[in-house]
Amino acid sequence: MPADVVAELQELAQVRELPAGSLLVSSREPARDLCLIARGDAALGSAPADGSFQPERSVQGPAWLDASSVWLDSVHVLDAVALTPARVAELARDPLQALLDQRPLLAQRLLVSLAREVRRLTMHTHDLMHKDAEGRFAAWLQQRCCSEAASDGSVTVSLTERKRDIASQLAITPETLSRLLRQLSRKGLIAVAGYTVKVLDVAALRALAGV
Repeated sequence: MPADVVAELQELAQVRELPAGSLLVSSREPARDLCLIARGDAALGSAPADGSFQPERSVQGPAWLDASSVWLDSVHVLDAVALTPARVAELARDPLQALLDQRPLLAQRLLVSLAREVRRLTMHTHDLMHKDAEGRFAAWLQQRCCSEAASDGSVTVSLTERKRDIASQLAITPETLSRLLRQLSRKGLIAVAGYTVKVLDVAALRALAGV
């Protein structure tokens, strides 16, 4: 992205630094801005007024929390809660629309970003319908193998969510998740220490995930 376009976006963005546990996006409010988590981890799901939270999926910044509802003059579909300290950027629709009209490259980038999100959600739905629990968890874990591999080829994944919340996203019980962790450990694919998972064989995990 050209430096001048980045500078214009930075001028438009309202940036907030928020602690873990903060409500980043509310489904009870109209969508007036495109919401991006620039740094940190968040979960998307349902946060009723009683203070509970039912996660459906998680995202790791940089990622959109909601880049669609604002264009439809709608409320946010899901709530978003910060799992870690987070930096959130909000872009008001009207000034952004004016900038998109002037910057076709920026409009193209946004379109591609939305297309990737639609593809990711379609694949997630496909996994829930067609993969068994082991395949779904392998795919979930493989998507989080973002850090650089160690000298032995392993990748360390830190789980920022409670295991019961991870299980909820995968449509399985916490007991099933625990069984899957033991199962993949016995197969030599991972090593688990608390909320840290060391993926020992990334290629085998990808094959199990079917990607």
